[in-house]
Amino acid sequence: MAEITTLQPRTGGAASQALANAGRLEVVTFTLGEEEYGIDIQKVQELRGYDAVTRIANAPEFIKGVVNLRGIIVPIIDMRIRFGIGTPSYDQFTVVIVLNIGGRVVGMVVDSVSDVITLAAEQIKPAPAMGSALDTDYLIGLGTLEERMLILVDIDRLMSSEEMGLIEKLAA
Repeated sequence: MAEITTLQPRTGGAASQALANAGRLEVVTFTLGEEEYGIDIQKVQELRGYDAVTRIANAPEFIKGVVNLRGIIVPIIDMRIRFGIGTPSYDQFTVVIVLNIGGRVVGMVVDSVSDVITLAAEQIKPAPAMGSALDTDYLIGLGTLEERMLILVDIDRLMSSEEMGLIEKLAA
């Protein structure tokens, strides 16, 4: 049985709205390969260890399958495959971040979860234009914390994107 950690979300809106209102953004940090990413903690429902999933025929490669989470069927997306970051491997450190986005529950497989940090507005820099190498539409920006650089993902926009096809387009 996977260990479960429940995170209590704070009240508020999307990451950019939280940043605009309070000048701060609280993020859960995670790793994919050598890079460290961050997503708005308000979207995180819980953290779970990686369990076997039920495969779905003809699903895109990045959708590993589904799991039954207390009676809710949750699609599980492997972010290494989705972002094209090497070959995924699953071990005791592999984590599923369970997200609640627009009333839909989705699981996101990452290599590990690091911590929860609060970034002030001045610690968040705009994402640089990377041409076609990286789609910056799904990034809030880059978070700087001493020697660390976090890639801040706009998880609402990513999960509601057409290629994901998991969540209805969210109202702007």
